[in-house]
Amino acid sequence: MSEQSQNPFKWRHFQTDIILLCVRWYLRYSLSYRDLEEIMVERGLHVDHTTIYRWVQHYAPELDKHCRPHLKACNDSWKVDETSIKVKKVWVSLYRAVDSEGNTLEFLLSPTRDAEAAQRFFRKALQSSARLASQAFPMHEMETASSLSPASLAQELAPRVINVDKNAAYPKAIADLKVAGVLPQYVELRQVKYLNNLIEQDHRFIKRLTKPGMGFFSFETARRTLQGFEIMNMIRKGQGQGVEQGEIRDQVTFIAKLFGVIA
Repeated sequence: MSEQSQNPFKWRHFQTDIILLCVRWYLRYSLSYRDLEEIMVERGLHVDHTTIYRWVQHYAPELDKHCRPHLKACNDSWKVDETSIKVKKVWVSLYRAVDSEGNTLEFLLSPTRDAEAAQRFFRKALQSSARLASQAFPMHEMETASSLSPASLAQELAPRVINVDKNAAYPKAIADLKVAGVLPQYVELRQVKYLNNLIEQDHRFIKRLTKPGMGFFSFETARRTLQGFEIMNMIRKGQGQGVEQGEIRDQVTFIAKLFGVIA
């Protein structure tokens, strides 16, 4: 493992806690990069907004990578929906899934909104579900879980029910995954719009974060930033192990410890 991968803040001109603070605030609150530049000036620090942008682009995926192993498992009742995000003045689709308690399971940014994109999303969600559940297994179950292939584990931990809206792409995607053996036949698909009110409300938090930036200038920029928005949203909901919803100090400490920073 390289020294840079062990310490992702090495060679930066600013202290680690300042970088992490700017990244965390941008990904958590409805702020623009220029807003954060002004806030830092109030704290006696001059940090150009373009520097903060570069920090977010670099550390949002790092935050996602560090947090994933420490997330709680979701339950087996999924609510899946997509919302639109503007990239280079073109609307693209952000697929998202939450469980029946509102915990975020997975997300996928896609340039298309069709059965193929839906299928890609379900595959990613199944892998995430398997990974989260395996992390939550008691020690005596770890040997059994580790003997399963990723595909088998995904089948073992597949959702009981998937709630979607009337988008015709979803039934086709689910049917194809069942034929391919990726999803068990017992998984129930429900196409009832009102059952998805929870995830439609959850979209609003992410959409509110994207507004100050007035859209993204590239698909890769959008993907990286949304990674950060989504993982911070999970932490806000209390999905980090040992972190409860509404406990702000615990959430700050949780992130700081992941990067070896004293909160």
